Amino acid sequence: MANLKPFNGGDNSRQFKSNRSFGPRRNERIRAPKVRVIGADGKQLGIMSPYEALSIARKSGLDLLEVSPNSEPPVCRILDYGKYMYEEAKKQKSHKTATVKLKEIMLRPAIEINDFMTKIRNAEKFLFQGNKLKITLRMRGREMEYKDKGFETVNRALEELSHMGHADSEPKLMGRNIAVTLSPVPKNLRKLKFSRESDEVPEDDSAQKSEEED
Repeated sequence: MANLKPFNGGDNSRQFKSNRSFGPRRNERIRAPKVRVIGADGKQLGIMSPYEALSIARKSGLDLLEVSPNSEPPVCRILDYGKYMYEEAKKQKSHKTATVKLKEIMLRPAIEINDFMTKIRNAEKFLFQGNKLKITLRMRGREMEYKDKGFETVNRALEELSHMGHADSEPKLMGRNIAVTLSPVPKNLRKLKFSRESDEVPEDDSAQKSEEED
């Protein structure tokens, strides 16, 4: 009896999937009958077959990349594909490193005006750099009897910083603390009011908070 080999369609299917190429189509993989072509200098070269467009690209030692596949006809650009991928990788890296940090300033209900304005200048600088800001007002002992004064101090800080950031929510009482978080306004709207760009960026009060908790 002859040995029957099992159907290997599943293996071929897996092989097909592993060979699939994701991302924008380029060069010979562009299958549209006609494409709109943009030259390496950014100028429109007109509508032509992918074969004609690729011939133009090859003459300059460049590639043909499909940049808008859903257009009618699809749009392709003549470019240096290696350089294009390098620039895209740089953009992705830059986007990942632009992380937003949470800075903090700490207030007291009976804070002196000079100390209050120092905290405001620091907060303004944090928001100017694009950081989020947490304002925490701590109350001790009998200060809890004057929560209204604490809320007044926090709301005054929000008012002083309204040109640089906006509260994500209303200030809230959490235990012995009143806290609120601010997000910076768009970069093109940030203008320093209490400090200068050349001023040194201070440390935030998170270290002070840790010491007090200890």
